[in-house]
Amino acid sequence: MGQETLHPLVSIIDFSKAEPFYYFRMQLGFYAIFLKDLKCGDMVYGLNTYDYEEGTLIFVAPNQVYGFEDKSEKRQGKGKALLFHPDLIHGTALGRNIKEYTFFSYEVNEALHLSTRERAIISDCFDKISYELEHAIDSHSKTLIVSYIELFLNYSKRFYERQFITRSHVNKDVLSRFEKVLNDYFSSDKPSEVGLPSVSYCAGKLFLSPNYLGDLLKKETGKSAQEHIQLKMIEVAKEKIFDPEKSISEVAYELGFKHPQHFTRMFKKNTGLSPNEFRLMNQ
Repeated sequence: MGQETLHPLVSIIDFSKAEPFYYFRMQLGFYAIFLKDLKCGDMVYGLNTYDYEEGTLIFVAPNQVYGFEDKSEKRQGKGKALLFHPDLIHGTALGRNIKEYTFFSYEVNEALHLSTRERAIISDCFDKISYELEHAIDSHSKTLIVSYIELFLNYSKRFYERQFITRSHVNKDVLSRFEKVLNDYFSSDKPSEVGLPSVSYCAGKLFLSPNYLGDLLKKETGKSAQEHIQLKMIEVAKEKIFDPEKSISEVAYELGFKHPQHFTRMFKKNTGLSPNEFRLMNQ
């Protein structure tokens, strides 16, 4: 990008100060957070496309494929990027907790869209990290830089929660479509053929990443995606148990359990009754 490297493991790129460059596509070996200033085209992340919007944050995890290739002309970039290598946070609290920032695994149209005040806070985090990078490296540098990155990510987590709330009408549409995915799955032969649906399967049907679906459901309903799947399975199981022609083992196999005792354990955990007890109580 034509900018000086101030620290071997972390950089902030100001694209407005970078040399014009050809758009490229590559696998990044580090965490990357892009703050886009203006709508300036599309960025491909994995196999999916993000639409740039003003004040949008995009989070890319290590080993994800970023960018798109265009050798037609060099272009002047816009916005900023915070890039840091996993080695920077190894052995720190942030390194131990980095998986809690699930938005690094978000995909399709799941970027964070900032309000004016939120953008000011994010810009301040960029400035604090920039200050430390421009300061001579000393015994405090790593601690302060990692702390500011953690602050940046904690604000991002808060702003994502706000986005889930302000887009509640969109979330309710996702919930209804998620319910339909589960209904279609359990009304087919898939459970007996391949087992219970996974979160990844459901997310794929909704064109969402598994982490985004899980976080959305947790915020909207208080239950995880896995809990929703189990509850739907219990609901279907109750209907099947009412059929006196089917043994409990047959019900378990139809629902995708290889071992009936696993089904019995899960059913009792969710209802407080074994399948046989539930059947006898409702006869």
